[in-house]
Amino acid sequence: MGSRPRGFPDGDGTVGCMGVRELLALAGAIVALVLAVPAAGSRPAAVRPAVRELVGQRLVVALHGTTASRSLLGRVRRGEVGGVILFGDNVTGETQLRSLTAGLQAAAREGGRPNLLVAVDQEGGDIRRLPWVGPSAPAEALGRMTPASVRQIARAVGTALRATGVNVDLAPVADVAVRGSFMAAEQRTFSADPARVGLIATAFAAGLADTGVAATVKHFPGIGRATLSTDRVAVTIGAASAALAGDLVPFRWALAAGAPIVMMSNATYTVYGDQPAAWSGRIQALLRGELGFRGVTITDAVEAAASTRGRSSASVAVLAAQAGVDLILVTGSEAESEAVYRRLLGRASSGSIAPASLRRSYDRVLSLKRRLG
Repeated sequence: MGSRPRGFPDGDGTVGCMGVRELLALAGAIVALVLAVPAAGSRPAAVRPAVRELVGQRLVVALHGTTASRSLLGRVRRGEVGGVILFGDNVTGETQLRSLTAGLQAAAREGGRPNLLVAVDQEGGDIRRLPWVGPSAPAEALGRMTPASVRQIARAVGTALRATGVNVDLAPVADVAVRGSFMAAEQRTFSADPARVGLIATAFAAGLADTGVAATVKHFPGIGRATLSTDRVAVTIGAASAALAGDLVPFRWALAAGAPIVMMSNATYTVYGDQPAAWSGRIQALLRGELGFRGVTITDAVEAAASTRGRSSASVAVLAAQAGVDLILVTGSEAESEAVYRRLLGRASSGSIAPASLRRSYDRVLSLKRRLG
């Protein structure tokens, strides 16, 4: 054991070698120095995030294979990616998935970036990226259960997701099924009754929230009337306002209960204009204004909207960002998501994506990440 450092209290409580005034001055200087040094991974409050990070935190991207490429890890460190989406071919088991997500989050920390959002589609039935995790029953069957039972099932789902490093579930589906609905044919809707859908979707979201996993209510303002998949064709829903009001009921219920994320649909709604929901200012106004949503919005896959409308993914991403959607979901190759990032960065740097909008989306995404931990 070494000798006591000069200036620290002696055993009798007196100060030796250094006067009290000098000691207090030294202590004050040390405290000021400590407070001036940011914690690891943090940013001083006065420093504004660079445009590249304002843009990067809006991107949720896919990856190839069961490990993250050096390129993707580099993008994460530089703040050019805000989240990842995982599909079946990214997952072989619990241990592998934990390693994958831990490595991605480590890259974010190394770069001093916020934690990543790690998302999967875990709706139930056939729509499960993690086959050992529920719900084993499809949404149609969940819709016949009690809300308490659904919440308990979703709580088990959230616990399993969180254990592997997944913090966002791209569920529940809040679409109301109508006759001929492709979603109903795939057993992805809870019911044809709007109130029943609202009740079960809210219970599912609450069960996930119990475990610290963010639910994503989709596909706003509803694709239960679509007879063909919005992933394959450019869908236009021509229903009148009165009919669409019923489709909004489940979203109203889920948002009133605090659902943190809403996914925008790729369909067009003639009552709201001729633009798909993901880049419709009128539909954004409906969600943010009439429904009062203050959480995070995310596009459906931009590749689907692009391919069905003869556009590039990058151009669709810009349109969605300009409309105010917070997160841009890119499910194609890493090269494609890099191209989307570069286009968004260019538009943001030129001012064609409004700086105020960039900051609002960044702040909403950052707030969500802080809540998820």
